[in-house]
Amino acid sequence: MGVEIKIEHLTKSFGKQLIWKDVTLTVPAGEICVMLGPSGTGKSVLLKTLIGLIKPEEGSVVIEGVDIASCPEKELYEIRKLFGVLFQDGAMFGSMNLYDNVAFPLREHTKKSESEIRNIVMEKMDLVGLLGAEDKLPGEISGGMRKRAGLARALVLDPEIVLFDEPDSGLDPVRTAFLNQLIVDLNAQIDATFLIVTHDINTARTVPDNIGLLYHKHLAMFGPREMLLSSEEPVVRQFLNAQRVGPIGMSEEKDADELEAEKDQELPPLPPIPLQLEPSNGIPRRSQREPGAWCSENGVTPPPGSFAQGMSMAIGD
Repeated sequence: MGVEIKIEHLTKSFGKQLIWKDVTLTVPAGEICVMLGPSGTGKSVLLKTLIGLIKPEEGSVVIEGVDIASCPEKELYEIRKLFGVLFQDGAMFGSMNLYDNVAFPLREHTKKSESEIRNIVMEKMDLVGLLGAEDKLPGEISGGMRKRAGLARALVLDPEIVLFDEPDSGLDPVRTAFLNQLIVDLNAQIDATFLIVTHDINTARTVPDNIGLLYHKHLAMFGPREMLLSSEEPVVRQFLNAQRVGPIGMSEEKDADELEAEKDQELPPLPPIPLQLEPSNGIPRRSQREPGAWCSENGVTPPPGSFAQGMSMAIGD
């Protein structure tokens, strides 16, 4: 069972450079959340703050009653054992084969015997579809396989929170689709709390229970997937539908002249909300809601064609 992450009034700067200010949200226990935002908005910095690698100037990150932002190092060390992290490039040790890479956290943080470690490692490698590849070096396999090996390593301590830092970076659309299905299947099996940083809009539209968007040094919105996919808020609408018209420009924020030039342009209609990706076995995850449930509960009419079986995603510009 995953645990809740409660973030309140979080502010982080590097010198005079403000990254984000007053970020407040709750990542619900056992649910899949995605954090989006233009490049350079501090999404990866947020993940590093959640595991205590970076200290914020203000605010708190409370997990199991412990504030990661201010707790002693000894408490932080114990809380980190709740986490598994999949880094952008897999972060494999190049001189170790996949087996030893996946076994590393067990050897570092537990007193398990080698036979116990082998059972756990092979179980996790089977979970991510890498049985038979355990003797290969990271340099001998594809980027997608390295991602899966990194995921197996993130899972060996049976974490209650799993952080994914751009798991789809460098992957083609087909392998991204396989990885997305793997993430959903894993959440169904281990019931941990998942937080994914990504730029992939299809992932954001189909995988999570909740979506957040960092923009212009603040959290623009965070909430259920259907809330953001039906939102008329300009930044949210523009980013989630990959549109050129809106406040986001090539340098994050458009200047006054650009905004003036497009003020009379008609926005394309919101695309239909797709069905959420289900586990491969067809059994809904604990946190999965019925299609359209949030819209119905909140009196929101979803875009025409939403939640249709086999619908294709149409994103306008």
